[in-house]
Amino acid sequence: MPRLFTGLEIPAETGFALSLKRGGLTGARWIDPENYHITLRFIGDVDNVTADDVADSLDRLANSMRFSVKLTHLGTFGGDKPRALYAGIEPGEQLNRLQAAQERVLQRAGLPPDGRKFVPHVSLARLRGCSAEEAARFMAEAGRFEPLSFPVGRFVLFSSKDSVGGGPYVVEQSYPLAA
Repeated sequence: MPRLFTGLEIPAETGFALSLKRGGLTGARWIDPENYHITLRFIGDVDNVTADDVADSLDRLANSMRFSVKLTHLGTFGGDKPRALYAGIEPGEQLNRLQAAQERVLQRAGLPPDGRKFVPHVSLARLRGCSAEEAARFMAEAGRFEPLSFPVGRFVLFSSKDSVGGGPYVVEQSYPLAA
């Protein structure tokens, strides 16, 4: 059964710039730059028939309008027990609209609603045994985060193997966005 999710790819030059933040954080398992992405909707483990339905349903969203994404800061998820370090994204109406449209289309295809709030980000590392103080110190010492912008010309349906996260991810299908 494939494990699926929709997302945006990160251009190589943006991935390289993000990879320069790697290192120096205890308990960090760094994600390889080629696996950086922005998850729009986690779908999960589905059978092949459902996977085909998902791919067909997402076709309806091809030709949504193109937009740009701006990465603006480092952050962590997990509060007092950080579990992930990420690059945060400046809020954008077009990104939120695309994610919400995917949520609607996938629910119509029979998937349960995604109960998590959409917080667009690029995961840089999974954290284990890292205190909130260590994470805060790392982010402070990482230096000023120079914003990184890139145009989004398509979204994709990714698959991944059942693992502890971090890839490898495979693009199963891509959906172009209109100019």
